[in-house]
Amino acid sequence: MSEIILNESNFKAEINSDKPVLVDFFATWCGPCKMMAPLVEELANTNSDIKVGKIDIDENEDVAIEYKVRSIPTFILFKNGEEVKRHVGAMSEADLAEFVK
Repeated sequence: MSEIILNESNFKAEINSDKPVLVDFFATWCGPCKMMAPLVEELANTNSDIKVGKIDIDENEDVAIEYKVRSIPTFILFKNGEEVKRHVGAMSEADLAEFVK
């Protein structure tokens, strides 16, 4: 499954899932976000056990504020619409795989 592009209108519906949902809060100008993009895309394409979504904080400020995203990239793992894990900053492919377990 490929990445889901999230925005203010579909965010709540997409994170309320029977599968865990990894959300990548990013911005187009962010260097570490660009570095993580291929790893996040690969995870989305190779792991059918989770949903992977990306949300641009510049275009969706209200969601970023609601979830207290102050630095990017921020990765939040949701289960049944509830935040269960958070990681701020870039990480290795192995760390990302471990994070979503």
